[in-house]
Amino acid sequence: MAIAATPTADHAARPMSGEERKVIIASSAGTVFEWYDFYLAGSLAANISQNFVPGTNDTAKFIFVLFGFAAGFAVRPFGALVFGRLGDMIGRKYTFLVTMTIMGLATFVVGLLPSYETIGYLAPVAFIVCRLLQGLALGGEYGGAATYVAEHAPHSRRGFYTSWIQTTATVGLFLSLLVILALRLNMTPEAFASYGWRIPFLLSIILLAFSVWIRLQLNESPAFKKMKEEGTQSKAPLTEAFGRWDNAKIALIALLGGTAGQAVVWYTGQFYALFFLTQTLKLDGTTANLVITFALLLGTPFFVFFGWLSDKIGRKPILLFGCLIAAITYFPLFGMIAKTVNPKLISATENVKIELTADPATCSFLFDPVGVRVFTNPCDVIRRTLASNSMHYDLASGPAGSPVVAKVNGADVATTDKTGAAVVAAAQGAGYPKAGDPTILKAPTPGAVLADGRALTTIGLLFILVLYVTMVYGPIAALLVELFPTRIRYTGMSLPYHIGNGWFGGFLPPTAFAIVAASGNIFSGLWYPIVVALFTFVIGLLFLPETRHRDIYAEDGVRS
Repeated sequence: MAIAATPTADHAARPMSGEERKVIIASSAGTVFEWYDFYLAGSLAANISQNFVPGTNDTAKFIFVLFGFAAGFAVRPFGALVFGRLGDMIGRKYTFLVTMTIMGLATFVVGLLPSYETIGYLAPVAFIVCRLLQGLALGGEYGGAATYVAEHAPHSRRGFYTSWIQTTATVGLFLSLLVILALRLNMTPEAFASYGWRIPFLLSIILLAFSVWIRLQLNESPAFKKMKEEGTQSKAPLTEAFGRWDNAKIALIALLGGTAGQAVVWYTGQFYALFFLTQTLKLDGTTANLVITFALLLGTPFFVFFGWLSDKIGRKPILLFGCLIAAITYFPLFGMIAKTVNPKLISATENVKIELTADPATCSFLFDPVGVRVFTNPCDVIRRTLASNSMHYDLASGPAGSPVVAKVNGADVATTDKTGAAVVAAAQGAGYPKAGDPTILKAPTPGAVLADGRALTTIGLLFILVLYVTMVYGPIAALLVELFPTRIRYTGMSLPYHIGNGWFGGFLPPTAFAIVAASGNIFSGLWYPIVVALFTFVIGLLFLPETRHRDIYAEDGVRS
């Protein structure tokens, strides 16, 4: 028995019904798939590469990494266009049932794929195809889930209802970590490397079966049923959504005044924070995952809180304030995290002076989004080496054609090897810590984390970053749904969401690293999310409308 299609606004305060709860669970299940697969692919990347890519073939690695990246980020907007159009033409329920099924089956098939040793180049090609299918399906999944829940929600509780979808990233994270940890604890390392890594992918079929079963019990959303009964569906959603300026303008405002800033705050608080801990501060992976996990545990309820609050005070003020406060406080927060986790590193950045002098023509911008560019100029190689070792440096312009000259605290360092290894060694001799230095925070078990004051301080600082994430992400689904009329809602909201999160957010780590490597400052990568968040704050303040009182059943949608 599904929810009746009742297009009247429900302003009365009442508990969530059992059917509404089922709608939220069913809609969220597919989004859990997204994050379950995302974390599996990241956590098991080494196993995947060993099985699907020949160890010494650079061409295969190039193709593998390039298309893996494309599937993860670049193709999602195209999935939004394909499945958004279907969702507005044939219905929300059936479209995101299809996207979830494609996504689940592609994840399951990864666990069955033969290795490179068995079928040769068909192995990486088949894996790439699975990733592309997942990326396309993900482009349609979020928009469908958010639209479906919002169109079932009472008028005055759309923010609260849709905020439950926003918690699924954490659910997917915990689910993937739980499965991987359980397998590692019950298998030998050799068995896990041989076949155990496949089991998490194969187990996805259980979640898929549950999700399909529960979604099949639901009817189409009330708003779409009403529109279908009245015969007012769009015959060309893409053209209507983006070919007409009045609608395209809303999509552009949603992107620049909403999802772009939301994406960089979200990626900074969860993914770049983890990158900063492990790659910049040289925190071991186990401790880093534990402190991030505790911060996410503390922060996850606030997705729902800010979704609920957006029903009271509006979506716009919470989203924009989250962007603003994040931009203002990122530098001091990351500085405090660094001093807590690796105090010796911060002391070295203040007391060890590394100077490079090079011909500017030999120094490029070190942007490498898929990790496949080959840098050969000594200026580029040495700067990348210093950035990878979290070392500050100053770069001065030398005469045309001059070689790179390096100094550490005024003393010349040989750069004849052109790798930067000698400069790194000299800097470490002057005070920079090496990976594994005993002064770096180390708490490899949950008990050790809870008993360590520095670890608890780190969790508290990370929690603040996660809190910013919940502020911008909790209300975003309701805002996007309310920005577009029913006839093009699925299409209209999906594209700005996936461009924002797939491109603005997805490019954050490589862009931040390129800025760090180019500037010689480990904190300078934060300028990317800060500038984008401030840009979104300004555009949103000037042009983004408040939407919480809008009637999503009205034929003219939000433009009343």
